[in-house]
Amino acid sequence: MRSPFAVAAPLRRFLALALLPLALAASSCGGKTYVRNAQDPGIDSPAMSTGLDKDDIQRMLSENLNNLRVSPIMEKWRAAGGKDKVAVFPFLNETTEHIEPQLSAILSEAETWLVDAGTVTVISRERQNQMIAEVEGGQNPIFNPAHAAQYGRQLGANYFITGKVAASDERSDDARRVQYFFFMQVIEIETSAIRWQHKAYITKLVH
Repeated sequence: MRSPFAVAAPLRRFLALALLPLALAASSCGGKTYVRNAQDPGIDSPAMSTGLDKDDIQRMLSENLNNLRVSPIMEKWRAAGGKDKVAVFPFLNETTEHIEPQLSAILSEAETWLVDAGTVTVISRERQNQMIAEVEGGQNPIFNPAHAAQYGRQLGANYFITGKVAASDERSDDARRVQYFFFMQVIEIETSAIRWQHKAYITKLVH
């Protein structure tokens, strides 16, 4: 007669293997469900905080670039057949929040938009960084807005695009409202004249 323990041991091993995926899922996810935006496109839309997110960036950038698309300077660039050279310099953070990654994303998207438009010659970021290092010196040169025209001249650019993000933060006993302003402009290097500028803004509220 077989011992009941001899029968129970294989059964315990079978149950342990069968329940292992469930145990791993529970321990790794903590009971939460992870979803990709490909599975649920709506997950990109809700605001998770009063900070800037991907949707905020795209909305403000799209508004500014759509305004640039129909501006007189864009018509001038089209007429020149892409001969004008444009540098896109870093956008300044004038908020109290750490939004440098978002600003970097804005910069990349603006450059891509200009390249795709095909109306100007966009100077590469690598060349711009080299020029900033030459002008500012040091091992970790920092972009200085006051020297933007100098960078542009040494790069051989005709224009440069610059911008900044600012915020107005208001609070009450049970609510917080943050208004973000994204300002962009095109500067002609030879004359320092502003050839285009536009401001987009969004408001975020928690209560």
